Amino acid sequence: MILIADSGSTKTTWSLCRDRNEIKTCTTSGINPFYLEKQEIFYILDEEYSLPKSEIDSIFFYGAGCISPRVSVVVKSLKEYFGIENIQVATDLLGAARSLCGNGSGIACILGTGSNSCFYDGEKIVHNVSPLGFILGDEGSGAALGRKLVSDILKNQLPREIKDDFFSDYQQTPAEILENVYRKPFPNRYLAQFTVFLAKYIENPVISDLVESSFDGFIERNILQYPECKTNKVSFTGSVAYYFKDNLIKIIEKQGLILGEVTQNPMSGLINHHFHFAT
Repeated sequence: MILIADSGSTKTTWSLCRDRNEIKTCTTSGINPFYLEKQEIFYILDEEYSLPKSEIDSIFFYGAGCISPRVSVVVKSLKEYFGIENIQVATDLLGAARSLCGNGSGIACILGTGSNSCFYDGEKIVHNVSPLGFILGDEGSGAALGRKLVSDILKNQLPREIKDDFFSDYQQTPAEILENVYRKPFPNRYLAQFTVFLAKYIENPVISDLVESSFDGFIERNILQYPECKTNKVSFTGSVAYYFKDNLIKIIEKQGLILGEVTQNPMSGLINHHFHFAT
């Protein structure tokens, strides 16, 4: 059996597969080696992983932050926990590209807690504009959307009814919000949670403009830098892309791009990818 993991900063989805039809899944906290050390990753697995560990032949782990030299942190953690040697760790972006594009070329994008993109030639990532994280970049991501929402609320840039409803929903003072953003761990996760509130008000022009301007920034600052973007489909995976699909389509059409797939997560495509190459 093979174990496939798709890990973002917020959660990791694990699929234990005997074949395309016999699949068991579970979810743990996100495993991002940019923020976590080996002991912390092992603790997450030990406390939250709930699938059988026996009979696993290979592990394919796709994760945010899985770039050199941090890949070794994940590999060591997985080897220690699962007790097997056949482990491959790659970026979540390669996972997205394999899932969205299959054996063909295309622009593959992630819009979840964070954001990322690449041009994929059917085998490898050829071009990648660095996302830079939620402080310097991550346009269109849940963290970026949440940051903009919270900033606008605290600076009185949104209608009174929206501001009042926000504080009613979350029961947090401005001081507590700042504490979560500036002093507590994982501020990107904290900010990304507020996409639920944005979805609640998405029919309000002020909120739809906030979301669409962030998507526009993602396209302008990332996708349009790929020479291939006008002749290849642009596909997306991630909860933000999926739940704000109508707004995303609007911006894709505005920019004159060709929309490909939009999926909530890449797991189905990754399962197809790995069993295609295993047969």
